Parts: sequence; C-alpha cells; structure tokens
Amino acid sequence: MAMAAPKAVRIELSASERAELEARLRRRKVARGDAQRAEIVLLAAEGLSNLAITERLGVARMTVATWRGRFAERRLDGLLDEPRPGAPRTVTDEKVSEVVTATLETLPTGRTHWSSRGMAKASGLAPSTVQRLWKAFSLQPHRSETFKLSTDPLFVEKVRDIVGLYLSPPERALVLCVDEKSQIQALDRTQPLLPLRPGQVERRTHDYKRHGTTSLFAALDVKAETIIGSCMPRHRAAEFRRFLDTVEASVPRELEVHVVMDNASSHKTRLIRNWFAKRPRWHEHYTPTSASWINQSSGSSPCSPMTRSGEALIAPRRSWKPPSKPTSTPIMPSPSRSAGQKPPMTSSPPSSASASAQPRFRASAWELQSRDTSTTWAHSSVICVVFEPG
Repeated sequence: MAMAAPKAVRIELSASERAELEARLRRRKVARGDAQRAEIVLLAAEGLSNLAITERLGVARMTVATWRGRFAERRLDGLLDEPRPGAPRTVTDEKVSEVVTATLETLPTGRTHWSSRGMAKASGLAPSTVQRLWKAFSLQPHRSETFKLSTDPLFVEKVRDIVGLYLSPPERALVLCVDEKSQIQALDRTQPLLPLRPGQVERRTHDYKRHGTTSLFAALDVKAETIIGSCMPRHRAAEFRRFLDTVEASVPRELEVHVVMDNASSHKTRLIRNWFAKRPRWHEHYTPTSASWINQSSGSSPCSPMTRSGEALIAPRRSWKPPSKPTSTPIMPSPSRSAGQKPPMTSSPPSSASASAQPRFRASAWELQSRDTSTTWAHSSVICVVFEPG
C-alpha cells in the first residue's frame, strides 16, 4: 500500500519577505534557479498545494517540497545554495570588494580606464579572475556612452505638442518634419570600381577625390512618409527660406501646414519669422532644447543618390495626394555600417544633358524609392550622398 505524501507546510510571508521575493522575480539579471525558488515560495504563500505548484511551474514535486520546507525552516536564507564540495575559495569577499571599488572609483596612472591585466597586476589576482568578477558585477570599464539632458523649461509641453501631431494630426492638415544636413562631402574614387565576379567581391580604391560639399534641406511628410528635398551650396536663413518656398509650392493651399523643426539659428531669424507671419495657415512647432531626436526627419535617415554631375537620382513628385493614400514607397531604415550593407534605392538614370565637368547640387520635390546600386556612399545622420561612376 502506497504511503500518502506528507502534508505541505503552511507558508506565511511578512511584508519585507514578500517584497524581496517579488524583487527577485522582476530582476533582469538573476539566476534562473533563484527566480524559480522565489516563485515557488510566493505560490505557496497563496495557499497552493505542492501538486498545484508542480503543474503550474513544470518542476518536480520533490523540488517544490524541498524549497517550501527549507523556507519554512530558515526563511530567506534557506533559499541559498548549500556549500559545494571542492577546493575552498581563494578570493575572499574583502578582495572582491576591493577590486570592484577600485574599478568604480579609481583610474590607473597614465591611462583612461582599467584593463583586466592592469587590475590584475594592481590587485595581485589573475586576469581571468578579474574578468570573472567584472562579469559578475556587470562592469565594463572600456565602454562609455554619451547622454544629454534637456534643460528646456517647457520640455513636457513641447513633447506633448509634437507627439500629439504625430499620433493625432488635425483634419485637413499636413505635418512636416523639417531638418537640414550641412557639409555633406561629395566624394568619388580615384579609379573605376572593379565589379563583382564569382568568387570575387566588388573592389574599390581606398583613396578618393573631393568634389566640395553641399547642404541638404528635407521636409518629411510624417503621414505619407514622403520627402520634399532640395540641395543648396550653403546653409543660411536665405537658403532655408527658398526651401520653404519650394515646400509651399508643393502643398495644396487648402491645407493647414504644421512644421516641426529644431532650434537652429537659421530657423529663427527675422527673415524666417516674417515668412511665417505672412502665412497664417503655417504653424511652427520647435523641438525642446537638446532634444532634436523628437524630429522624425532626424531619425529616419533617408538617402539621396546623386550622379557624378551632381544631379539627384530622384523621382519628381508631380502631384500631391492626401496622406491616407501615399504615392511613394515607404522609406526604408538606413542599413547598419557594421553589417556591410548598402542602402537599397531605386531611381531613373540621369539625363545626359545634366552631365558637367564640375558637380552641381540641386534637387526638386522627390520621393525615395528602392534601388540596389554598387556605388560608393557616405553615410550621415540625415542623408546619404551617392556618386555613380560613368
């Protein structure tokens, strides 16, 4: 006759114990076994039987009974692992604390950050031991990141205003994100490319020729994901006004226009303020200080292919349609440089009449399409300039 299973121990948790167990479940970097033990105890405190916990978590019934009993005897300390057999530890807790403190609060002489070998020499440990300690405490002294906090006193109000335009634009209105990319280098290789062949990748020279610089002005239609762009030789308020005239000519007069742009000095001159004051249907929305990331044109990173003569390989947008029926292919995100990929682009070939000895930079209203090209390209945060051989 089979023996009945022992009765499960009743578990009652204090507020501090419940908070600690729930924290272990939410913690991102915690051992799977520790999280499972905490969950077993929490379910046991809810009055579930060992069999019910077994069926819910998919573990053995003996596992549930073991951790339930150990918690009832020794509380949180009972959830810790027992000492393992083997050689005793040679690195004490004090030594671990010394290494972690030195990593966080000191710098080596004549160097910008600690290396595992440098810390090993300073602490008297093996480099592999230092690496294990850094991994256990998620320390990476060789890495650094940047940040910028906006000090704009109206940060919340501006973010709500601009995000509201993105999520719920007004009726019969067009939301445009306007931005510029200045000092775009027009580069070309010194010798023709060697094309792709079976067993041989495409090859190009490491050196290049400079063809000056250009500035791109772009207005992204947030709803339709199309772009109105123009290349100009300089980046001033006068060029920005000419670009606004280009945008105005591309937008039907019956629509209200909401322009999202950053706080560049060329956007706030008297020339630009007077331009907006004479057009009541145009509404300005400035991004918070040091928060240009909220401008969609800064994050989409479109690419404008250009020929050697400087003509933009872009399809002119002949007629505007409401945002609900976009006329262009959605903008593809820019590829990662680490992946070694090139941006897919499609365009019509440039006309022979546009060829010239010196590059000229100009572009009309355009929309990005998809094309696979083998040309060189220089990537930036807003635009890519591509020169094709030929």
